[in-house]
Amino acid sequence: MYSKILILRFPREVAHKPIVCHLVKDYDLMFNILNAQVLPRKEGILVLELYGEKKNFKSGVSFLKDQGVKVTNADQEVKRLEERCTHCGACTAVCPTGALHIRRPEMRVEFEEQKCSVCELCITACPTRAMRIRPTNKMFFE
Repeated sequence: MYSKILILRFPREVAHKPIVCHLVKDYDLMFNILNAQVLPRKEGILVLELYGEKKNFKSGVSFLKDQGVKVTNADQEVKRLEERCTHCGACTAVCPTGALHIRRPEMRVEFEEQKCSVCELCITACPTRAMRIRPTNKMFFE
């Protein structure tokens, strides 16, 4: 079973829709609501731990994004250890968001952290173990 803590931000245009229930019904996922803040005609924020098979998890998160929900990982982030990176490009082949890409003509791997979805594929792809996962210390609500 796969699980992650996610922060879901619902724009006011979709905050009133029953989107999260489709994760259970259509994607066979379970969730535990850890915190929620929904105000009328305002952005809704939901912090939840999502559980299920990894393929269903990915499909469910894609569904949320297709509905206009901004999905971020609450508990971890990917960091690169620059001194270990040999710029081989193995990580760029598996990165689904383009956060890791090769800058040409220098042939150097660039990492745009703001594009990273923390899918963790680069962690296993990196032969020098330059990519690391670490907990974040972000507050869920201001």
